[in-house]
Amino acid sequence: MKSFMKEFKEFISRGNVMDMAVGIMIGGAFTAIVTSLVEDIISPILGLFGGLNFDKLSVTLLGEVTLNYGKFITAVINFLIMAFILFSIIKAMNHAADKLKKEEEEAPATTKMCPYCRSEDVPIEATRCPHCTSQLGSQGQAG
Repeated sequence: MKSFMKEFKEFISRGNVMDMAVGIMIGGAFTAIVTSLVEDIISPILGLFGGLNFDKLSVTLLGEVTLNYGKFITAVINFLIMAFILFSIIKAMNHAADKLKKEEEEAPATTKMCPYCRSEDVPIEATRCPHCTSQLGSQGQAG
């Protein structure tokens, strides 16, 4: 039992588990925000244009059994709206990340490759390779 508890403690204290737990908690909070956006803002606006409330659509089957297909239609519409909103948010985040990555790639190089030993971490200003001590170009350029 002691080894089981030790293994469990090691498992739970791993970085991946903690990251996952934080992600799930933030995801739950984000879901509440998106749900509120859809139900409290977007759906009423769509109701102004469509004038229909699907929640009240139903069919009575065999006496007291009611098939509430309108609630299902509303759930499908809400899902599609949520999916579109999440798609838009993720697309915007990916665009921002690509722009940031492009700016990082455009940053001037600080290292070069030694033409003799092929080491890639030779400082641009170096006139000798720190790995093989070969003489590099006179302006610090390899080759």
